Amino acid sequence: MDTNSLIQQLASGSNPTRPLSNPWARTAVWLAISVPYVLLVVLIISPRGDILEKLGDSRFLIEQFAALATGFTAAAAAFASTIPGYNRKYLLLPVLPLAAWLATLGVGCLLDFSHHGVNGITFHADWFCIPGIVIVGIVPGLTIALMLKRGAPLTPTLSTSLAGLAAAGIGDFGLRLFHPEDSGLVVLVWQLGTVFMLSLLAGWAGRYVLNWRSKIAAESLRLPA
Repeated sequence: MDTNSLIQQLASGSNPTRPLSNPWARTAVWLAISVPYVLLVVLIISPRGDILEKLGDSRFLIEQFAALATGFTAAAAAFASTIPGYNRKYLLLPVLPLAAWLATLGVGCLLDFSHHGVNGITFHADWFCIPGIVIVGIVPGLTIALMLKRGAPLTPTLSTSLAGLAAAGIGDFGLRLFHPEDSGLVVLVWQLGTVFMLSLLAGWAGRYVLNWRSKIAAESLRLPA
């Protein structure tokens, strides 16, 4: 069989594929699915009693915005990482909001210290943060995992770490709307610590969730026999 015949046979036996949308469009779709779920969970569990007061608290709003921005930009970076030839600058997107998130929580700890002194700083185990963030982030996490499978598994560990950061970031955003824990040190250690832990676990699972073997197997099922 000559080369031209082989090309014609491959072309005639292949189904047309639609290119993936750009990362920002895919992130918007992800948010359109995730945000209603997060709000539904908050309503089911019941918003915190001081929610109206907190919506007027600039420190709370900045921390919430930073968490949401971290989730949004991490999702965009994750989607970009599954597109061959993607601009690697996308990977830097979550850095600024994540740094801002850390900074606002660090400033919160300093403010607690300056206002109340050492005795005024409260720290205790807050185990509810882990299941709380998981519950809120489960649908965003599953959604982004399924969406990433449509792309190329170029860097599975990196892609799923970013996806985990996205889901956990929006999970913490939802958690604070019904979980009345505002101590800067507790939030920094338990909530942000849970976000990082879930991101690391997601990265560890990357090789199993995203890999070329499963991608090729899925594509082969679409091709005619």
